[in-house]
Amino acid sequence: QVQLVESGGGLVQAGGSLRLSCAASGRTFSSYAMAWFRQVPGKEREFVAHITWGGGSTYYADAVKGRFTISRDNAKNTVYLQMNSLKPEDTAVYYCAQDKRPYRVGLRNNQDQYDSWGQGTQVTVSS
Repeated sequence: QVQLVESGGGLVQAGGSLRLSCAASGRTFSSYAMAWFRQVPGKEREFVAHITWGGGSTYYADAVKGRFTISRDNAKNTVYLQMNSLKPEDTAVYYCAQDKRPYRVGLRNNQDQYDSWGQGTQVTVSS
């Protein structure tokens, strides 16, 4: 049974920074790609960032490229999302997700490619 627990959300002013963490258990963490998605009420969940199982490649949505950084610490079974230069439009519930299958490579930006999800953490950016 995979368990993903996010933390680090909160309220921040525009231009500020937050770092989200997602602690994983239940599968060999280092074998699986991880991703962050976000969702605003009434809208579809959208891809934010993805990191391959070894951490060698990262991918970002255009809306966050250059401001957000995804990373992972396989020794701690944790994936991070460093968010800088935050904007009000970044306000959402942020979810981490783990890939359905191990050792997948290439861009994995479709939520159907992930079968384990955290409970979400709220990020609110005030103007």
